[in-house]
Amino acid sequence: MYLSRIVRGALLILFCGGIGAPPASAAERETYSQNEVLAAAENFFGGASEGLGDIVEKVFKDHGQPNAYIAGEEASGAIGIGVRYGKGRLSLKSGGNRDVYWQGPSIGFDLGGDASKVFVLVYDLANVDNLFQRFPGGEGSIYFVGGLGVQYLRSGGVTLAAITTGAGLRAGVNVNYMHFTRESSWNPF
Repeated sequence: MYLSRIVRGALLILFCGGIGAPPASAAERETYSQNEVLAAAENFFGGASEGLGDIVEKVFKDHGQPNAYIAGEEASGAIGIGVRYGKGRLSLKSGGNRDVYWQGPSIGFDLGGDASKVFVLVYDLANVDNLFQRFPGGEGSIYFVGGLGVQYLRSGGVTLAAITTGAGLRAGVNVNYMHFTRESSWNPF
């Protein structure tokens, strides 16, 4: 009888998860918190961060905690058909950094050009090699001088939330893709 109480107690502890708060899972330890991302993004964008907190909060509400981010710059332009080129630094929560590049075409009712700072939150990146693919998307913008926005892209189980702020004159809507590569390329395809 005494032994049966001990066994029941041990089973209760086992099934209830033990006493106190459970330790953080490996997945939680390898993701960035909202505060970490906001601090990194504010540091990266500097003075152009008005409204950044609201955007980061919305992305976290939609997708949770990312396991990597890319801080970089891009330039793009379009007259109906457009191109974009960018370069950034991938930072993984699990450790490690590397340079990454992206380029891609766009087509739509789009006119103008801009230069942007880009902070991309990366979700479900199990292997760095999974980043190097095409991420289809679409966007609409209208601004003169600057603006702050976010675009979601998803491919192969990886989700990107690209937060941009830039300067230029741009108006329109388009469909596009971002092709991430290990090396810089002038070929937008």
